[in-house]
Amino acid sequence: MKIVSIEVFATQLPLLRPFIVAYDAYQELPSLIVKMTTDAGVIGYGEGMPDSHVTGETFSSTYQMLVNDIAPLLIGENPFHIERIHRLMSNAVYHAPTAKAAIDIACYDIMGKAANQPVYNLLGGKSHATLTVPFVVSILAPEEMARQAAQAVSEGYTSIKIKVGSDPAVDVKRIRAVREAIGEDIQLRVDANQGWGNAATAMRVLRQVEDCQMEWIEQPVLADDLFGLADVRRKTIIPVMVDEGLHGEKEMREIIQKQAADLINIKLMKCGGLYPACKLVAQAEMAGMRCQVGSMVESAVATAAGAHLSLAKEAIFSNEMVGPLMFSQDIGVLTYRKNELILNESPGLGVEVDEELVRRLSSQSARIE
Repeated sequence: MKIVSIEVFATQLPLLRPFIVAYDAYQELPSLIVKMTTDAGVIGYGEGMPDSHVTGETFSSTYQMLVNDIAPLLIGENPFHIERIHRLMSNAVYHAPTAKAAIDIACYDIMGKAANQPVYNLLGGKSHATLTVPFVVSILAPEEMARQAAQAVSEGYTSIKIKVGSDPAVDVKRIRAVREAIGEDIQLRVDANQGWGNAATAMRVLRQVEDCQMEWIEQPVLADDLFGLADVRRKTIIPVMVDEGLHGEKEMREIIQKQAADLINIKLMKCGGLYPACKLVAQAEMAGMRCQVGSMVESAVATAAGAHLSLAKEAIFSNEMVGPLMFSQDIGVLTYRKNELILNESPGLGVEVDEELVRRLSSQSARIE
C-alpha cells in the first residue's frame, strides 16, 4: 500500500461560545484537515490544531509546512511504516508536532480501515470500559463560572474543569465559588495555563484554596520552568499536572528526573501524534506516573484519535476529549451520552468526515501527489 495523494484544508471551526484561557480568547478555532489517499483506495483523515502559545506553530506556518515540506516527502510511502514516516518528517523539520500529528492521525485511520479494526485495537485493545469527560469552564467572572459549573452538574457531569490564570486574587474567588456551587462530591480540576507565571505566585494562590479539594492543579507556572513546577509540587498537597511543559521525550525525561509533576497531560498536537504519544505513556508507566490525554479543542477527527489512545492504555486514567461539544459546526460526529464519550467499533477512527463541510469551511486548500 502506498500514499498517492495528500490534501490539506485550512478551516476555521465555529465555537458555540468564546473559549477563554489565560493566554488568549477564541471566537473560532483554526484546524488543518488532512485527507490521505492510498493506491488501494483507502482514505484516512488527520487533523492539526496549531496553538502558537504552546507549540510555536501558527495556522499559516503549519499549513505551509504540510503543503511544501512534509506532504511531498510522503508520496509513495506506506502508511503502515509509521516509524519511517516519523523519521522522514523529523529529518525534514525539527519539532513542528502539530503538522506531524495531522499526518500521523491520517496514517492510523488508514491502518485501521485497511485492517478492518478500530484504531484502539492497533494500540493495545480496550483497556477501559468507558470514557468519561469533564465539563470545561472558560475564564469568566466567579459567579458566572459557578453558575455554568452547577448547571453542568445538574446535567450529569461528575467532573468540572475550570480555567484560571488571568488574575491570582480573582482566581481564588473563582475556585472557591465553583467548589461551593458544585458541592463536595464533584471532582474539581483547575488549570492555570501558565498564567500564574512563577512558583511564588502559584503558591500564594494554592495556599488559599488547599481546602477546596482540587483533584489537581494543572500547569501553574511557565512551561519552561520545570524547576518552578517541581518547587510547587514539593510545597503543596494538591497533585500537580504538567501540560504545556511537556511536549515530547526530552521534556518527559527532565520531568521524571526533576520529579516535577505527579501527573502528565499528553496532547497529540504537542507530541506529534499517536505514535510518539504511546512512547510518552511508556515512559510515564516506568516512572509510576499517571496520564491524561488532553485536547486543543479539536474536531471529531483528532478528538477520536485521542479517545482511541485513552481507551487503549491502562496508564491513561483521564481524558478531556471535549472539542466536539464546543463547536456549533463539526466536520464529523462523535457520540456523547451526558459525560460519556462512546467510540463505535468501525474501522479506523470511526469518524465519517463531511468533506463538503470541510471544503465550505476552508479558506484555502492544496493537493499534493
